[in-house]
Amino acid sequence: MAKFKFPTTSGPPDLSTMATYLTSGAVRNVVVMVGAGISTAAGIPDFRSPKTGLYHNLSRLNLPYAEAVFDIDYFRKRPEAFYMLAHELYPGKFRPTMFHSFVKVLEERGVLRRVYTQNIDTLERIAGVSDDKIVEAHGSFAENHCIDCGKDMSKEDLEVTMKENEIPTCKRCGGLVKPDIVFFGEALPARFFKLTTSDLQAADLIIVAGTSLQVHPFASLPSQVSCPRILFNLESVGDFGRRKTDVVVLGPCDEGARELAEKCGWGKQLDGLWSKTAIVKSIEEEEVEAAKTQKEVLDSINRAAEKDVKSVNEKEEVTSENADADADDAAGESFVTATESVEFEEVTVAIEELEITAEKEEAQV
Repeated sequence: MAKFKFPTTSGPPDLSTMATYLTSGAVRNVVVMVGAGISTAAGIPDFRSPKTGLYHNLSRLNLPYAEAVFDIDYFRKRPEAFYMLAHELYPGKFRPTMFHSFVKVLEERGVLRRVYTQNIDTLERIAGVSDDKIVEAHGSFAENHCIDCGKDMSKEDLEVTMKENEIPTCKRCGGLVKPDIVFFGEALPARFFKLTTSDLQAADLIIVAGTSLQVHPFASLPSQVSCPRILFNLESVGDFGRRKTDVVVLGPCDEGARELAEKCGWGKQLDGLWSKTAIVKSIEEEEVEAAKTQKEVLDSINRAAEKDVKSVNEKEEVTSENADADADDAAGESFVTATESVEFEEVTVAIEELEITAEKEEAQV
């Protein structure tokens, strides 16, 4: 394997330095770690952005807290909340982004060891990345199982049930079925723990993109390596920028991936792979469409939230009305009973008076 020495006299490395390193022959094991930020260009909202993030909008779903939609205990009590969201995020509505296709370029170049994704949208698969190269750290919509007995449900059966606006249940035990998305309270996939140690030890370049690095254990992975690292993100996260071989590129992930691909001489390959994921459109059209799609998702969630809250309020109103009606009935019955009692007492008094009068008349005679 070729050796590469980072320059020490020309200042810290930049993306051009990393492109030289990536194409030098010294790199054979690139490990990519990604989060929701690489899918926002596809129209899928991320989770934590103020106002536009899913958690912000999910707060209107009458949840005890936004993250409850991915809480396994809450799912058992109220699965409707999760499936309301699943309708909007289900695969098939979204096209892979330029960054997803860049990961495929790395695979075709023979340097991709693994891509670890926190995303559940399966866009890495749709972009053509091989299954054995993907670790879906937080699960995905790819498979579905009963949360009680573990029996699988086909993707087709789940889709039919969801289209009928019903909650999928197990045909064997009647338990709730959900996609293999890791909820709070559930363990990460065994594949994640099986591969991380060897992948991180073998890595000669780490690329992190579109993540806030707030969810553990995924968040700790980039700090466990000693090799060069690249961060593509809207903001700096973790300990990036503290090492001499770190390169931090702040901005949209697609732009960073395209710039790196062009510096490596892979620009045409990237464009070709990305064009295969959908009908070719201009970048301007893609950006407009992605923004429109993201707005439609959030609007749909808001409408569903308003409907859900309205439903809860209507149930509370009906309960209140029933309680008022019961109270009125009880008051009416009490009034009737009291009235009947008064009338009975009046009749009794009248009879007693008649009897006294009759006794006086007899005495006089």
